Amino acid sequence: MANMEFTWQNHSGKKATVKRILTDHGVSHRMLAKLKRGQGNVRLNGEKTVLSALVGQNDKVTLVLPPENDDERILVSHERIKVVYEDENWLLLDKPAGISSVPGPSNDHDTMMNRVKGYLIDQKSENLVPHAVTRLDRFTSGLMLCAKHGFAQGLISKQVQEHSMEKRYLAVCSGFVKKDHGIIDLPLKKEDNGFRRIVSCDGQNAVTEYWVRERFGNEATLVECVLHTGRTHQIRAHFAHFAHPLISDELYGGKKNDACKRQALHACRLAFDDPFSCKRLRFELPLENDMEHLLGKLRCINCD
Repeated sequence: MANMEFTWQNHSGKKATVKRILTDHGVSHRMLAKLKRGQGNVRLNGEKTVLSALVGQNDKVTLVLPPENDDERILVSHERIKVVYEDENWLLLDKPAGISSVPGPSNDHDTMMNRVKGYLIDQKSENLVPHAVTRLDRFTSGLMLCAKHGFAQGLISKQVQEHSMEKRYLAVCSGFVKKDHGIIDLPLKKEDNGFRRIVSCDGQNAVTEYWVRERFGNEATLVECVLHTGRTHQIRAHFAHFAHPLISDELYGGKKNDACKRQALHACRLAFDDPFSCKRLRFELPLENDMEHLLGKLRCINCD
């Protein structure tokens, strides 16, 4: 099986150790420890070297990693996935509503990660361990990013932690949201003996920014949201706190609507800095048919 290789050139104008070059490009201490244990190697201008070796101007450092073995804990599903973007490091998916992102106690055989594994097998990929970078609630649709190998996930984890990865959502809230733009800065915690998240002074910091995109009388409001933190159910819990639960989000008190029978929430935009190409990648995804149908129905009601 072929190894994975990643090469960087020293343009700093001064010498540095191989270790410094690697860490400057996001290689973690955990990865360095694996190299010391023989799980991969490093080359300097094509020749195997050690982490303490000096790298001169324009010298090239190459990180060589073995392909990731199959993780038997992740079962295989060959159900179809919709691929929005793919390269050797990333797989960006159009996740439909109704399927979980990752395996859990209630479903370990047909989640997005099970399907991605099946897709990688069908593509005869040498890396067969999918890594979920962004996750969506089961009944939320939209853009979901996966890393094809652990090194890619490790490199992008800082953007996830620092929230420099832009994640935008479209949500249909119940009622009339008055402010055209707002920032909801209220901590959230898990409700005692339940699945819901609630606003609480002893909760985790949670910040949601939103813009009203369309109002449907007093019936509903379409908002675009940006997450400045990544708490579970953040958008759903924040709007429910202000008596604007998402349409059909029955867990948070949203009234069921036959046009869209799941929470009206869609991950519509994703942007991140690709650590391999050093380019900012941006993607957008139109609403699912059920949310479009819901908006059409609300517009008809509003016109009447």
